[in-house]
Amino acid sequence: MSTYVSKEIRAELDAARIAALKKSSRLRVEMGNNTFKILKLWKDGFSVEAETTPRLRGLVDIYDGARHLYQCLIVADEEDGGQMRYEFKRSTAASDKAPLDFYRAPDAPIALLGNDD
Repeated sequence: MSTYVSKEIRAELDAARIAALKKSSRLRVEMGNNTFKILKLWKDGFSVEAETTPRLRGLVDIYDGARHLYQCLIVADEEDGGQMRYEFKRSTAASDKAPLDFYRAPDAPIALLGNDD
């Protein structure tokens, strides 16, 4: 039995798979003022649609909806099935608080209330 699939059918299958991934993903990559939908995200990288996304390179930010997840330094890996894969050279988790440069005891008071008379 032959498992040959024509180029036209393969292109249609890839387009349908990418459309389903775009519809289900909330993740996006932001480079400067441009935002692109992430199709898949894994530990060492992510993929975007190759046809509509220009080549990305350098420092990017990754968001899940409005929540900032990572700031990453990326390089292009390969194009496969209509998806462009990128690998992380560096990936830093984003935080909504500035790092402390001193030890804070777990039972320390949050604020001091007093009356200065």
